[in-house]
Amino acid sequence: MRFELMHPADQLVMIMNRIYQYGMTTTSGGNLSILDENGDIWITPSGIDKGSLTSADINCVKPDGTILGPHKPSVELPFHKQIYKLRPDLHGIVHAHPPTLVAFSLARKIPDTHLVPNANLVCGKVAMAKYDVPGSEQLGKNIAEKFAEGHNTVILENHGVVCGSSDLFHAFMAFETLDFCGRLEIDAKKLGEPRSLTDTQIAIESEKAHPALDAFVAHVISSEEKAARRDMCTLVHRAYDQRLFTSTQGTFSTRLSDGSFLVTPYKKDRKYIEPEDIVRIKNGMCESGKTPSRAALLIKEIFERQPEINSVIIAHPPAIMAFAVTSAEFDSRTIPESYIALRHVRRAPYASSTLDVEGTAKAFSLSSPVLIVDNKCVIVAGNSLLNAFDKLEVLEYSAKAVIACKDIGEIVHITPEEVDRIEEAFNLK
Repeated sequence: MRFELMHPADQLVMIMNRIYQYGMTTTSGGNLSILDENGDIWITPSGIDKGSLTSADINCVKPDGTILGPHKPSVELPFHKQIYKLRPDLHGIVHAHPPTLVAFSLARKIPDTHLVPNANLVCGKVAMAKYDVPGSEQLGKNIAEKFAEGHNTVILENHGVVCGSSDLFHAFMAFETLDFCGRLEIDAKKLGEPRSLTDTQIAIESEKAHPALDAFVAHVISSEEKAARRDMCTLVHRAYDQRLFTSTQGTFSTRLSDGSFLVTPYKKDRKYIEPEDIVRIKNGMCESGKTPSRAALLIKEIFERQPEINSVIIAHPPAIMAFAVTSAEFDSRTIPESYIALRHVRRAPYASSTLDVEGTAKAFSLSSPVLIVDNKCVIVAGNSLLNAFDKLEVLEYSAKAVIACKDIGEIVHITPEEVDRIEEAFNLK
């Protein structure tokens, strides 16, 4: 999908639908805008149901102040105009009130964007703007002042968040990423003290190179491969909708019968990924004209070393990542289903999956299908794509249950004797 080729009104509707569907704004809350190249500001309307917004509802505000459209533009138009005036490099703004970021705005605190790599690069340095009445000129000045200082992401006291970028999608990325960081930090604090990455650690990940692979041209695509591409897209979309990763991160892969494998591309929007976007890796070569996930070499190593593994998924769901950014240990002995799916969950130090590909690949087996990489991700392996996806879901749901238990009482794990009975009943020994 070429997001930049869509009409501004359609872009606004698409992003607002995503924000509303993921519970990050209410029927009447939030507003988005795009500054067009000719100076027009396209903006969502005031008082119109965000859950059923159409392109016909979008307003266009001309440079001379003329308003085109069937509704009044958002009452927050003043701060959109002031930001665009002070920051001509910005062409898209997202403003909404997701519960997590509202919680930070109430506490007058900023989420830690250094718990995982890349988040600080997406969000930039986050600022806090002083409170004022919504829609007021003073609130506009308070927000615009922070953008004038060079910030692209601003939390509003007792209100919500505003993110600006070169286009609407990148503004949404910052918004989504900051919300992820907030949810991660809240969960992590229930388990222990979150550990932030140093600038040196973040640099290791940001400097990670794309795999140097020769290219091949695919002349024939088998029915097996077509089905695998289709199924991968279905599960990637489902994983994104379940918020198991963000729009441009997270990797799915599956092995084909000829020994080649399919992997998701680098930095493509996971919400709209299509079968033709998926990248095939064959005999150490990459499908021509495509850029695979930077984890392609690690996946290749796992497949070569572990013949019983046919799918690898890399993700960063916030609940299990709360364990990854603290010293808390995850134990799969919660309910029988969790132990059966996850068995022995291992842990690896930060950047090991980048700096020690061979050692990371050796850590996997069907009895040890999950690896938590400190402050980075979780890697899940399975005997099929659906099997690996199921393990990822079970992992995140189990982590959510353990975190929720912290507010109820001390967790009681399944005993070693009970584990023996499970292993015997399900032929796991």
